[in-house]
Amino acid sequence: MKAIVVTDEAAGTAGMTLAERPEPEPALNDVVVQVHASGFVPTEMAWPSTWTDRLGRDRTPSIPGHELAGVVSALGYGTTGLSVGQRVFGLTDWTRDGTLAEYVAVEARNLAPLPGDVDFTVGASLPISGLTAWQGLFEHGRLQAGQSVLVHGAAGAVGSMVTQLAREFGAYVIGTGRAADRERALDFGTHEFVDLGNEALEDVGGVDLVFDVIGGDIGKRSAGLIRAGGTLVSVVGPTEARPADGLAIDFVVTSDRGQLGEIVRRVRDGRLRTNIGKVADLDDAVAALNPTERVTGKTIIRAHS
Repeated sequence: MKAIVVTDEAAGTAGMTLAERPEPEPALNDVVVQVHASGFVPTEMAWPSTWTDRLGRDRTPSIPGHELAGVVSALGYGTTGLSVGQRVFGLTDWTRDGTLAEYVAVEARNLAPLPGDVDFTVGASLPISGLTAWQGLFEHGRLQAGQSVLVHGAAGAVGSMVTQLAREFGAYVIGTGRAADRERALDFGTHEFVDLGNEALEDVGGVDLVFDVIGGDIGKRSAGLIRAGGTLVSVVGPTEARPADGLAIDFVVTSDRGQLGEIVRRVRDGRLRTNIGKVADLDDAVAALNPTERVTGKTIIRAHS
């Protein structure tokens, strides 16, 4: 099968190549999925799991990508709950070969059914962005109606999902980003927008929840905005500063079939819009994943049409 492979951590996404790889075999409780569309997170190149297995052994050449939508083509021994020919989407294991390929082996529990009226391209854009937003807001941030939420990178793939879900659950949403992102962030539902290049973050005042996808200095300054009892939620590692009278939580997203179902239900009924910035075929994936200009939103790679 055709797949994108990486062998050199220092080269990052520039080291990607299109190669022929053996088709995966399904292990116990696995399914093999014919990949129709795949998502990719640029920071994957910095994740240890991209380069080593669970025991820390080198696993290159590795196939990156961990989000997919496709059709089940084979079942492993003992696999239940899914059937050959079924449309699925989900989030694959970090330490195994991923989804930038024509086929991928995935634990069945990491996948959810993809309704027939949801396009594969849309399905592949949902797992990391949607689950990250859901888990950060509701599991870790314990969001309540009437609270205020500061969403960094509100026009991005994750931030736009956070904005929409927080709005649905009755929060007041303040988005941040670059000046060029203002209209897009407001379109996804932020009540206010702070241009981090030209406006003072501190002018926001106190908020109940900060959802940080940026880290660094912005993450540090965000800690000072948390009201008593509030939470700073980060997806970019532990925060350097902690709220004086609140919680700081960093987490890594996990697959959850029930939550994937909640997310895709909202896409179907119009409550949730996905944020796709670019779509390319597997043959053109290396160029698409090494853009020469900034892409706002998710890049999706199609392996089978």
